[in-house]
Amino acid sequence: MRVIDHLLSTKNPTVSLEIIPPRRGRNIEKLHQAIESVLPFRPPFIDVTSHAAEVIWEEMPDGSFKKKVKRKSPGTFGLCAAMKYKFNVEPVPHLLCGGFTREETEDALIELQYLGIENVLAIRGDKANHRPIPQDRTANNYAVDLVHQIDRMNHGRYIDDLIDATPTNFCIGVSCYPEKHFEAPNLDFDLQILKQKQDAGAHYAVSQMFYDTGKFLAYVEKARAAGITMPIIPGMKIMTGKGQLTRLPSIFHIDIPQELTERMLAAKTRAEEIKIGVDWAYRQSLELLEAGIPYLHFYIMQNTKPFLALMDKLKKKV
Repeated sequence: MRVIDHLLSTKNPTVSLEIIPPRRGRNIEKLHQAIESVLPFRPPFIDVTSHAAEVIWEEMPDGSFKKKVKRKSPGTFGLCAAMKYKFNVEPVPHLLCGGFTREETEDALIELQYLGIENVLAIRGDKANHRPIPQDRTANNYAVDLVHQIDRMNHGRYIDDLIDATPTNFCIGVSCYPEKHFEAPNLDFDLQILKQKQDAGAHYAVSQMFYDTGKFLAYVEKARAAGITMPIIPGMKIMTGKGQLTRLPSIFHIDIPQELTERMLAAKTRAEEIKIGVDWAYRQSLELLEAGIPYLHFYIMQNTKPFLALMDKLKKKV
């Protein structure tokens, strides 16, 4: 089922997840076990992150430097195929702008279509030291450009002018930012970008993590006033340690509420830190459900234990 069809038809609260493939050379079995552990909660879909190749300069014995192109976490499509056919869960692979040509994106979408995967999340990706784009190729600079390309394929329009081309049927998800994207000058500007993504063909949005539910609900209200009608899924991450009080804001440009900060700093043990994070996520989940938000999305990456503890508390609610 396409994600948008699930979102528009769901009658009961549901949870979805985001995971990351193992680093290059790591065993996949541990992640398979993690996926199996969440299956009892019937996630309608699971996002799988993707990482573009990066350029790395390696110093040689003679003092010179050699350029290497490396992808740290390959395997997104393989993991998506395993989820669909081994675990019977709809996968949502991430498609990126940075580091990929439009031609490579078109090929990737064709491969996904052949695999029977109908959902993708279109994002710009981090501004890393990506592999350069060849001069005879083109690239999508922003997520809205990527959405345009996917939507064109949904209408049978490929890069080359193909005759009788078969339209694809991808459900297109995009990202959004309740506390605005760090590069946007203000929230109104950022909402205009989200509206452009919707107008380009996006079907739904998943939010950046947040720890103040009020900010997310206010964001949704402003988005509706700006003409954004597509579903907006709240994305959350369970805080698991006081080190994240500084690491998460520095990476994701979010605020941590003072109450959560004080409680986490007062924790004496690692177990207490995790419990505080789970309790906070539980409170946020209840606030969202009581506000009429029927779907919750959790960034669990590869560690499912805090999520399982949360679901044990939420089992009567979802």
